Amino acid sequence: MTVLKVGFQGVKGAYSEEALIQFFGDTVEPVTHKTFEDVCKALEDDTITYGVLPIENSSTGAITDVYDLLNKYDCYIVGESRVKVNHHLMGIPGSTIEDIKDVYSHPQGFEQSKDYLSGYNWKLIPYYNTAKSAEYVMNQNKKQIAAIASKKAAQIYGLHILANQINSNHQNTTRFVILGKNLTSDNTCNKISVVLSTPHKAGALYHVLKHFAENDINMLKIESRPVGHTPWEYYFYIDFEGNMNDTIIKDALAHMSKDCHHFKLLGNYKKSN
Repeated sequence: MTVLKVGFQGVKGAYSEEALIQFFGDTVEPVTHKTFEDVCKALEDDTITYGVLPIENSSTGAITDVYDLLNKYDCYIVGESRVKVNHHLMGIPGSTIEDIKDVYSHPQGFEQSKDYLSGYNWKLIPYYNTAKSAEYVMNQNKKQIAAIASKKAAQIYGLHILANQINSNHQNTTRFVILGKNLTSDNTCNKISVVLSTPHKAGALYHVLKHFAENDINMLKIESRPVGHTPWEYYFYIDFEGNMNDTIIKDALAHMSKDCHHFKLLGNYKKSN
């Protein structure tokens, strides 16, 4: 029996791995990658069947690098998963808060814990991700360095938790997208994601968005990203409710694409609870 390979960015203990297990269960083979783009490349090269990437945090907003990759690579969103994020400060056994001089974590980990960190004069050093930061602290084996990561990462890498739940928002949640090579849809799919750009003229975006109101379609989110080769023009990433097999949705998508310079259907999938 062939085991499904699913890629994520980071190392064991990453929140992305938690999202992966939450969505697929523990019967798949998690495959670690160094960067978000490495996950997309592995999917493109067929070395994994699915990829899991974080796309949005409830405290700090969009993870813009991932939005850009969705437009760059020929992949589709086939599902989503939400993970409650609790950050902890951790060091090697025997270390104390008073020992700490440098703290390693992903920039989002620092941003989500900024209220706690403002009380200390530590040097904050951005690193690949939270779990990788925990692994680094374990390998360095120095009392003066610490990491911000999950409790699971502390357990995996044998670190001692110096401060619990240091994130400012205790409802802190990250949304992850599940990526596949093929566009899939069934009757349970109730969320659609697209990316588009419009002509650089007055009313252009309105002519696209009016199709939501005219067809009574509920828009869930809109996010803008710059078009790299054209200053002051933007890609718009839009999430909305619907199933692409519905006639109204099909017609709306067709009309929207005609009003755009660039239009890409990113996926139709089941919204996570």
